[in-house]
Amino acid sequence: MDAAAALAALEQRIVSCRRCPRLIAHCAAVAERKRRAYQDWEYWGKPVPSFGDPSAKLMIVGLAPAAHGANRTGRMFTGDKSGDFLYRALYDTGFASQPESTSRDDGMKLSGVWITAAARCAPPGNKPSREELLACRSYLEREIELLSSVRAVVALGRIAFDSYLDCLCDMGRIQSRSAFTFGHNVEHRLGPRQPALISSYHPSQQNTSTGRLTYPMLKAVFVRARKLIG
Repeated sequence: MDAAAALAALEQRIVSCRRCPRLIAHCAAVAERKRRAYQDWEYWGKPVPSFGDPSAKLMIVGLAPAAHGANRTGRMFTGDKSGDFLYRALYDTGFASQPESTSRDDGMKLSGVWITAAARCAPPGNKPSREELLACRSYLEREIELLSSVRAVVALGRIAFDSYLDCLCDMGRIQSRSAFTFGHNVEHRLGPRQPALISSYHPSQQNTSTGRLTYPMLKAVFVRARKLIG
């Protein structure tokens, strides 16, 4: 089985995953109640698969699907304010075919980038537990193995940053994550033959509405990533 087929099979396993009863129940409950603005939508309401180019040179790791974003649309960073910020930056740096992502069938294509997350289910309060992150970790580890062309990784937020480094520790690729300090648009060198890691503030509405993360700040992260992958 080639890498693209293996990734497709992995994503199907993710969609059918039931490892975390609290998260599965929450996703289903949100899908049933819906938000008033989306009453006509049939919510996805289950674990969300990753999205992108199987030959990607850049991997983006987020936190988790938003309750009325990816948990509604079934695609990472699609249908919410965080996604609006992210896909605009990806479009402006040549990674995405269009600046907005509204649904799974909106025609969005990604070139050279793969978008994944530390947790695949929408958590209450956007806060997965430590145990839930650990239960999901093997999926991210498998993606790291299969995406052999990746030359740079962007971690959006502290949890994504820690989760990615925890994966590398589990896989024996680094000895410890204590040497790496989270910060915005900080480049971390992890060792020979390891992708460079760029840490970034998450494009959450809390960060963008307060000005902690501006659009030029986020775009600069992907300009740096573009230079790293060549």
